[in-house]
Amino acid sequence: MKDYSSVRTVLIVTLLANAAVAVLKIAVGKSTGSTSMVADGMHSLADGASNVVGLVAVSLAARPADADHPYGHRKYETLAAVGVAALLFFACYNLVVDVVTRFGRPHLVEASWASFSVMALTLAANLGVCRYEYRAGKRLGSDLLVADACHTASDVFASASVIASLVAVRLGYPILDLVASLLIAALIARAGGQIVRQASWVLCDRAVIEPAEVEETVRSVRGVKSCHAVRSRGREDEVLLDMHLEVEDGMTLQEAHALSHEVMARLKERFPGLSDVLVHVEPLASSRQRQPYKPNQ
Repeated sequence: MKDYSSVRTVLIVTLLANAAVAVLKIAVGKSTGSTSMVADGMHSLADGASNVVGLVAVSLAARPADADHPYGHRKYETLAAVGVAALLFFACYNLVVDVVTRFGRPHLVEASWASFSVMALTLAANLGVCRYEYRAGKRLGSDLLVADACHTASDVFASASVIASLVAVRLGYPILDLVASLLIAALIARAGGQIVRQASWVLCDRAVIEPAEVEETVRSVRGVKSCHAVRSRGREDEVLLDMHLEVEDGMTLQEAHALSHEVMARLKERFPGLSDVLVHVEPLASSRQRQPYKPNQ
């Protein structure tokens, strides 16, 4: 079972880091008159908002199965990942609007050494937070942490855009800041699209395990003649699997029951993410008379 307490801890640490970075950028941005730095600080606050969304989702996902949710509540975590993607698209939209506005009314950012220092410090902090959260997400099998790490990465891109703006002002080419901003917007949109695509695989019950791999594992169990109608769905850390298992005609009910349990044990050993396996046992003779399997039957 997933360690949701560890996921919650990672989100809290990330929330505190994002809040500290946001306060620093907003404070220095206001004192130096840098509007882009203030905007970047607001972007960091949006990262904190996604952390709060994640904490709420984790609280829901950690609930045990009940009568209304017999398969558990883990998809709330995947649903929250879609919410994080929505925040990414919103950040991308705001960035594009800002670029269009600046094309019409260009303005310069104060390129002070204090601004460079703060942005370099916050950029390093964001990189560290992003790496920490992404690794934790992979280790804990959390879609939400991986998605939130991508959101934090968008803040890294935004901070890099501010630094590019400062450098461009120093060099006398402020237009480079606008070009960099558009490229960063494209990267943010791409990250959001990847999150939505992966979340849709779970929410729309895309196959998680190749049927051929399941058949190979099942056939290695003594007494199994064949299997078909293999279906899988769910998250990689919580896969639901069902299949039809063909056995010898003369096998007793007790023997077939024991064989199905051996098949389930072998499958869970091969695929650690399996949480539930449903096996329908049928005699080999009846399989010769069955109609071709259709997934919607």
